[in-house]
Amino acid sequence: MERVDCQDRVLGVVTRRQAIREGWLLRIASTVCRDERGRILVHRRSEQLSRFPGLYEVMAGGAVDVGESYEQAAARELAEELGIRGLPRLLFKFINRSGLSPHWLGVHEAVVPDAVTPDPDEVAWHGWLTESELHSALLEWRFTPDSHEAFSRYLAFRTAQS
Repeated sequence: MERVDCQDRVLGVVTRRQAIREGWLLRIASTVCRDERGRILVHRRSEQLSRFPGLYEVMAGGAVDVGESYEQAAARELAEELGIRGLPRLLFKFINRSGLSPHWLGVHEAVVPDAVTPDPDEVAWHGWLTESELHSALLEWRFTPDSHEAFSRYLAFRTAQS
């Protein structure tokens, strides 16, 4: 993966293990998936995943590969995790300090069909929640460390755009 600086400029190629150990900035792409009715796709990570097993997530995503754009990474991750084909739209990015190590988080949005085919190695459960239901779930369920901040920034971005 690419190590980047606080302006998101590439400094070199490193392993994920090195980056986490050293606290170096990386790039992560994530996507909030909505259906035509505006509901948001939430999923629970598989218990066999090494990072945050069994926790819920508001977004699908993962690391940006060497030479890949945020949008390309988001599209690849959607296909791998949820079986969704398409190009999500990059809304904004920010340095996220929650999680295993600091990273630039590129937050995307995609309107997707309600029928998704998650990879069972990645996703143990998924469901569509209204914003109100999701607000309640964020208080009651165990979500990944970056879910709360990323989702609140996503809602603020959407509000500012309307």
